[in-house]
Amino acid sequence: MLGQNLATPVPGSSPHERREPAQRRGTCPGLSTLMPTGDGLLVRLLPIGTMALDAFAALCDAAQAHGNGVIEITGRGSVQVRGLTPDSGPRFAAAIGALEIATADGIPVLSNALARLDPEEILDAGALARDLRVALAHGSLGAPVSPKISVVIDGGGSLSLDEIAADVRLRAEMSDGRAVFRVSVAGDGTNSLEIGIIQPACTVIAAVRLLEVIARRGIEGRARDVLATEGLGPFRAALASAGGSLQLPLRKAERKKQSEAIGTHRLHNTALAYGVGLAFSHADATSLKGLLEAARSAGASGVCTAPGRTLMIIGLTSASVAAFAASAEQLGFIARADDPRRHVIACAGAPVCAAAHIAARAMAPAIAATAAPFLDRSFTIHVSGCAKGCAHAPAAALTVVGTPEGCALIADGSTRDVPYTVVPAHELPAAVTRCARERAVESDHV
Repeated sequence: MLGQNLATPVPGSSPHERREPAQRRGTCPGLSTLMPTGDGLLVRLLPIGTMALDAFAALCDAAQAHGNGVIEITGRGSVQVRGLTPDSGPRFAAAIGALEIATADGIPVLSNALARLDPEEILDAGALARDLRVALAHGSLGAPVSPKISVVIDGGGSLSLDEIAADVRLRAEMSDGRAVFRVSVAGDGTNSLEIGIIQPACTVIAAVRLLEVIARRGIEGRARDVLATEGLGPFRAALASAGGSLQLPLRKAERKKQSEAIGTHRLHNTALAYGVGLAFSHADATSLKGLLEAARSAGASGVCTAPGRTLMIIGLTSASVAAFAASAEQLGFIARADDPRRHVIACAGAPVCAAAHIAARAMAPAIAATAAPFLDRSFTIHVSGCAKGCAHAPAAALTVVGTPEGCALIADGSTRDVPYTVVPAHELPAAVTRCARERAVESDHV
C-alpha cells in the first residue's frame, strides 16, 4: 500500500519528516531581471487583461527573434520566454514594452482572467488590480520586499482564483446586499487566514497597508512569517486603519463551483471565450501563431492568459467555437477538459534547466499516455527535474523528483517530502502506472 511505503524512507533519504529543497532562488525572472537556465536566460511577464491577437503574435515573433521560440504559460497565468541572451534580453524587453501588454516588474497583482467580460463577476477586479499596481509603482511601501510576494484580487466571477496562493488576497462577495471584499492572508482560497471585509473604495489602501506589514519584515519577509511570530494582530490593525471591518459574517459565503477553464465560457453581449491548455505548460512560437490564426478565422478579437496554464480566446460565436476547438486540438493544444495531459505537471527539466537531474518535460508525454486511465482532478502527477518544485509547489497525488540516484516517488506530497521509492528514469512510466493502479484499488475499497 502506498501509505505504508511512504512511512519508510528509502535508503539515503533524510531521516526528517521534511526535505529541504536543493536550492532556493532569491529572485523571480522579470523583464528587467532575467534568470539563467540551461537553455539561456528566462524572462517572465504578467499580461494585462485581454491582448489583441496581433499583439500576442508580436510577442511570439519577439520570442523567436530574441530567444529560442519556446513560450510557457505558468500555473499562475504568467508568460515565460526562454533562450534569451545577455544581448538579446534587453531587445526583447524593449519589444514587449512597446506592445504595452504586460505589467512592469514589481509585486505581482493577479486578477480574474475574464475580468470585465464575465457576466457572473461581482466587482471589476481588473480595474482594482490596475489601481493597486499604480500605487505600488509610486513606492507606497517605502521598503523593498521579497520578489516572491503576490496579491490576488478576485472579482467573484466564474473563473475564481481560489487555487492561487498569495500573501494578500481579496475575494468579492455579497454581504447584506452589498458588494465587499473578504480579506485573507498567507494562502489560497481554502487555507488562507481571514481578517475581515473591506469596501471596494478602500481596497487599494487596504492592500498597501497589509503589504506594509510584510515589508517591515525585510527583504525576505512573507505573510506567513508575520503570522508565525506575531499572529493576525498586525494584519487586523492594518485593515482597520484602512477602514475595514474586522467582523466577518457568521457563516462564510457559499463558494460557487469554479467553472472548468478548458472549454466554452459565456461573456457579455452573447460573445464566447474558449479556454485551451498548453500541454505540459509550453508551446513553440510557431504553434501559438497557428492557434492565433485559427482564432482569427473563427472571428476572435483577443486572447488572455489564465491560471492553470491556459489561454482564453476571446470573442468567438456559437457558430464558430466548435471549429476553433477542433483546430486547436489538431495543433496539439488541450481543447477538451478530459484530456489526460492536463493532470501531468512538468517543469522544463534537463537539459533545458541546469539544476534538473531528469528530462521532466520530455518524459511527461509517456507518463500521461501510460497513466491516462487514472488521471483526473483527484490524481495529478507532478514531474520535477529537481527538488525545487518550480512548476507546482503544492502537494500532488504523485510527485516525481529528479535526483542523482534516479526518480524519487512521493505519494500525496510535494518535492519537500520523503519519497517512498526511487526508480531509474527508464522505469518511471511503469512505476507511475503501478502507483496509479494501487491508488485506484485503494479508492475502490474506501
